[in-house]
Amino acid sequence: MTDVRLMTLDPGHFHAALVHGEMYGGVNPLVDIFAPLGPDLVAHLHRLAGFNGRMHHPTSWECEVHAGPRSVDRMLRERPGNVVVLSGRNGDKIDHIVAAVRAGLHVLADKPWVLKSDDLPKLEAALADADARGIVAYDIMTERFEATNRLQRELVNDEPTFGQMLSGSPDAPGVYMESVHYLKKVVAGVPNIRPPWFFNTAEQGEGLNDVGTHLVDLVQWTLFPDEAIDRPSEVQMIDAHRWPTWVPEADFRSVTNSRGFPEELQGSVVDGRLEYYCNTLVSYALRGIHTKLHVAWDWEPVDAPGDTHFASYQGSRSRIEVRQTHADAFRPELYVVPRDSGLKPQVLAAVDAKVAALQPALPGIAVEDRGAEIRVSIPAALRVGHEAHFGQVTTAFLGYLRDRTALPAWERPNMLAKYGVTTRGTETSRRRAPLAAPRLAPR
Repeated sequence: MTDVRLMTLDPGHFHAALVHGEMYGGVNPLVDIFAPLGPDLVAHLHRLAGFNGRMHHPTSWECEVHAGPRSVDRMLRERPGNVVVLSGRNGDKIDHIVAAVRAGLHVLADKPWVLKSDDLPKLEAALADADARGIVAYDIMTERFEATNRLQRELVNDEPTFGQMLSGSPDAPGVYMESVHYLKKVVAGVPNIRPPWFFNTAEQGEGLNDVGTHLVDLVQWTLFPDEAIDRPSEVQMIDAHRWPTWVPEADFRSVTNSRGFPEELQGSVVDGRLEYYCNTLVSYALRGIHTKLHVAWDWEPVDAPGDTHFASYQGSRSRIEVRQTHADAFRPELYVVPRDSGLKPQVLAAVDAKVAALQPALPGIAVEDRGAEIRVSIPAALRVGHEAHFGQVTTAFLGYLRDRTALPAWERPNMLAKYGVTTRGTETSRRRAPLAAPRLAPR
């Protein structure tokens, strides 16, 4: 018996397809897709066909395609399903979410939900309306399911290992994160062709708007598990800067399969190159803890095989870091670095105890003593990868559909706090002179 039927609205980003990377119990295999006829829709259908036709664990999705203009109006009028999946153009995404919730539809939407602070009241109203109607409106926060992030959260909140969180300062923050993504990459085994509008920051957002959403979410989720953040009183914006990645027209054509820069981007083209503002460095304080986030998009990887993530939390007993470096073949790994050599025996014993306690949830993790630092090794079975995290998020979402009371109360205020940082940080950076690309932190 199926009680959930998915409707995908304007699937302009490949994340819309990744929701369909597996089948789910109680979900109708027939999915309705509402979108204008064009390259975005064709690319989405191609990805779904690829999942159905793959050699291992093929899916069995069926598609009812509703192709035409004003797809949101048609979806709300016809309503063949009860869940809307959104991943694509972000400029008017919050308006679609508001309309879907008002119509009594559940929403599973990719980040970012809003790009500017003026839209925060719409976000707040949509979440309040969802609560009042018993509707689930859920943000696809895949990084909470990454094993290194889960372990980092556990150890930061283990006082014998980490001690007390250090508040730091703007120049030496208590929390520092970097995320480096690449415009030219492979997804689900094939080159990822990006739509030309992806390079329009009014539609896609800038670096902090987009990837930065995950980083801001991880900071809140790690430092204050299951706690609500009050945006007006507990989040203080300090400063933010941005800088462009320059994209020559030949590179733009190669990654978009287009003839060249479209009219909507001409105002950002200088001497045949697109000045693409997709990089942000932001500094803010969360409950007094100084946090710095460095979000960057480069063209394609040179020294690393793909996107990389670095996260460091400073405690009174140890520093806990997620790193991706050449030494670890660029796999994300978790390290615990005792604050001084005299603390090493106690910290090592604490990590041993915590890892033993986590075995039921994360079986096979182990502790490696590497002299000045400790590595928590992660077995291959727990390294499911970014694409599989979409299935994990969707499974959690479906659980909330069947028991709305299981949806944590802190998700609503923390979404408002998160998007307060991403929107106001982006707006702050636009008021500053552009930076030269800052150096990444030494590893």
